[in-house]
Amino acid sequence: MTKVLVTGGAGFIGSFIVDELVEKGHEVVILDNLDKQVHPTGEKPKWLNSKAEFIKGDVRNKDDVRKAMEGIEVLFHEAAAVGVGQSMYELNYYVDVNTRGTANILEFLANEEHDVKKMMVAASMSEYGEGLYKCEKGGLVEPSLRSEAQMTEGKFEQFCPKCGQELKPMPTPETKKLDCNSVYALTKKDQEELVLMMGKAYGIKTVTLRYFNVFGPRQSLSNPYTGVAAIFMSRIKNNNAPVIYEDGLQTRDFVSVHDIAKANLLAMESNSANYEILNVGSGNPISIKGIAETIAKLYGSDLKPEITNKFRKGDVRHCFADISKIKNKLAFAPSISFEEGMKEIIEWSQNIKAEDKFEQAAEELKKKGLI
Repeated sequence: MTKVLVTGGAGFIGSFIVDELVEKGHEVVILDNLDKQVHPTGEKPKWLNSKAEFIKGDVRNKDDVRKAMEGIEVLFHEAAAVGVGQSMYELNYYVDVNTRGTANILEFLANEEHDVKKMMVAASMSEYGEGLYKCEKGGLVEPSLRSEAQMTEGKFEQFCPKCGQELKPMPTPETKKLDCNSVYALTKKDQEELVLMMGKAYGIKTVTLRYFNVFGPRQSLSNPYTGVAAIFMSRIKNNNAPVIYEDGLQTRDFVSVHDIAKANLLAMESNSANYEILNVGSGNPISIKGIAETIAKLYGSDLKPEITNKFRKGDVRHCFADISKIKNKLAFAPSISFEEGMKEIIEWSQNIKAEDKFEQAAEELKKKGLI
């Protein structure tokens, strides 16, 4: 039995990691500040595992970190402020929580007595910006974001900067250059680099897991930054057509929270990925239009998505994971398809009463052009 700390362990992803750890017989401590954007009542969620010790505290608070670290051997750092759009106008908050919060944990590990031997950190596919592409003539291309002029002309795909030919999206490997285009992405890059650097310096085995689009039950439906799938769920359930930017053919990689939790446990249990950066996704691209159509089908709705052909500056066209590295290093294999995962989250959401609040908040953010 190992004593394990999960920061952000009352949150969406962290709570599933907690469940996996408890099931395997580990002694688990949760450090979470129950932020009201994720936990509107400010109270522990009812589904939080009762076998884990809960400490209400903040990763930015030295005393809270010291208390939570007592006897800890393994650390999962999941605590973070999330949301690309919100990060672009709440810069201080995101840098404070994500970058300084991580630095505070690492400063404790650098300067205090502790038993921590291993640490996993949650990173993000948002750090890549655009995904990887291929030109039939010139080979692999790592393009920048599309220009506003191109988008205004309705040319939504990526084109080769040398020959002008339309590029084919490819699975994005960990070796692709990072091209952060939001404060959120930049702070996630800070987190992973700080953890890897300090882990090497102090002999603490560290693993960076770059999550792609995570979905599943326990997502905060009152939080408009939860993601496009939750926004579409809310609209369809309220008999409103999902609103889609561009032509709806842009793709993302959706991975079940159950698979994310399993990947974290594999990283903990194996030494083959120490000091490595690993993508965690499904490896299967799905279009935004396809997401809306799948959700409508699962609700038994005839609603068709509203394709606006409008665009948002800074949006990525295609990004989906190359998961060959995590397969080779940890024998990871995603087990839940997008449709199976959506069935689960829709069933879970039947008892959630936050949709109206979510819908109102989402509409406000759309007016600002942030989602």
